[in-house]
Amino acid sequence: MEDFIIRFLLCNVLFCVIVGILLTVRRLLQNRLSARMQYRLWFLLLGLLAVPFIPLRLVRFPPVFSWLTILRNVSAADQKTAAAAAAFSASDATAWMQDFGITVSEKTPSGIGLALCAIWLAGIAGMLVFLTKSAIRFHRIKKSALPLQNSVVRSLYHDCLAEMHITKKIPVYSTAFLTAPVIAGLLKPRIYLPVHLISDCHTGDIRYMLLHELQHYRHRDAFIHCAGNLAGVLYWFNPFIWYALKEMKTDREVACDTSVLEMLEGNACRDYGNTLINFAEKISHPAFPSVMGIGGNMAQMRKRILNIASYRPAPPRQKLYGSVSYALTAVLLTGFIPALSIQAVNHDHYSFREQGKTIVDLDLHNSFADNEGCFVLYDTDTDTWTIYHEEAALTRIAPVSTYKIYSALFALESGIIAPQQSLLSWDGQHCRYDLWNADQTLESAMQHSVTWYFQELDRRTGPAAIRDYLHQAGYGNQNMGGDLSSYWIDSSLKISPVEQVELLQKFHDNQFGFSQEAVDAVKNAIRLSTDGDGVLYGKTGTQEVNGQNVSGWFIGYIEKGGHTCFFATNIQGQKNATGPAAARLTLTILSDLGYWNPVRAADA
Repeated sequence: MEDFIIRFLLCNVLFCVIVGILLTVRRLLQNRLSARMQYRLWFLLLGLLAVPFIPLRLVRFPPVFSWLTILRNVSAADQKTAAAAAAFSASDATAWMQDFGITVSEKTPSGIGLALCAIWLAGIAGMLVFLTKSAIRFHRIKKSALPLQNSVVRSLYHDCLAEMHITKKIPVYSTAFLTAPVIAGLLKPRIYLPVHLISDCHTGDIRYMLLHELQHYRHRDAFIHCAGNLAGVLYWFNPFIWYALKEMKTDREVACDTSVLEMLEGNACRDYGNTLINFAEKISHPAFPSVMGIGGNMAQMRKRILNIASYRPAPPRQKLYGSVSYALTAVLLTGFIPALSIQAVNHDHYSFREQGKTIVDLDLHNSFADNEGCFVLYDTDTDTWTIYHEEAALTRIAPVSTYKIYSALFALESGIIAPQQSLLSWDGQHCRYDLWNADQTLESAMQHSVTWYFQELDRRTGPAAIRDYLHQAGYGNQNMGGDLSSYWIDSSLKISPVEQVELLQKFHDNQFGFSQEAVDAVKNAIRLSTDGDGVLYGKTGTQEVNGQNVSGWFIGYIEKGGHTCFFATNIQGQKNATGPAAARLTLTILSDLGYWNPVRAADA
């Protein structure tokens, strides 16, 4: 949540720019856009304000805010990270499946992020309390209101309905507790008239007021009004948005005035303006956010009266020009969507090109038991993808020890180590696992998942070369972050299970353009077991956060019968979500699907 609030607050910088663009467009085109079109400009803002809260999965947009990932990973830079593996005995072919590649990570939440989140939520709570109190007050007024009794005004109201071709029965009530006519209700609208206006006003003035309120109903302004109130709650801290919402309300009333003027002829337009002038003080803006009415503050009334005084019917050319200008503005603002989308900024979702692929949905809910997770299998022989829980399969997470496949490959390609010369000396610093406290070769380091070995390979390879290799291989989000020792453990580098499978296929076929000797050396290091004419290759990985195993990986492939299938499994839970658990689950699934026999593998 703290990550979301930081990105959300940064998005508000863009919203300030967007508000400025809308105000500029409205200013420059005020003589070209109709009053209704000026009001609808604010619809674009309301749509954009919803973007950060919608799980949009936008792809192929420029990474406008890619630098946000640096901020997102600031708290991860101070993590204490380590990794371990239990003993793997050559005589015990199943040892790799019992405790293979466990990662330990302690994450400290961002205090600033949590504080900002608490302040934002407190502000939302305060706004909701205010709106609730206002709704309760207006509800009391509604309960005290009586159906309209004045026969003259009732007859006048029915004439207005007929004049506007409105067939829906909208009840009209009179009340002594309002100063201005209002229309309230989203699905069941009702009009409320102050008693003093019924008794003091000329029938012509009341007619104008009724026409104004009915224009709100005709144009469904209640829905936009509710959306504006919601935006005010979520963006209570942004003065630019509050100013924009105030301008939107003014433009809404101006648009309704103009719609009424379009119905009138001759001196009636002047009379409508005189109605606003004569009763400006009596029809002040109601103090209820949930209702709309003809009233407003003096600045709003002044703008509306000036609009009425300068009103001229819009020619067809102006309407066409306004529509084109509106469309161009909408296209311009649409370009901000990728930067405003939290999902787009986060880059934690992989866009899988499903077109032209054969995908089979697999139901493994019972197999995963209490853990969440996914399973992905690609069979090259049938060119078929088999996926359980596609949403999770496309979500990028930390690769942990599964990345050691590529850490080794990059080091071999760089010449840091060679297949016959991969020995690195232990520096004497005591590790928590005895198997790590010794010199290591690529085979032993991969077998025992010795994290210090691969951290040393990364250090010697260098961040610049690693970034190039990540880009060349297309590994996940290709983000190293700033910590060379932990970027693949629980920091910036992330990859989805589907990408793991795609990458394994490229690795198997050496589509990276690396030396075949380097690829073969890594293949030999991750070879796990043999089943008749089949060979199992794979790597586990476990992520431990605050003492709990929360994510377990098992990725690999099977060469059997002349073809290859690639797989990736990830399980997630509050505890006991480990790489070995993911491996046992994977072998069971592969056995059920007819790809592997774990019993024979254990006997091999």
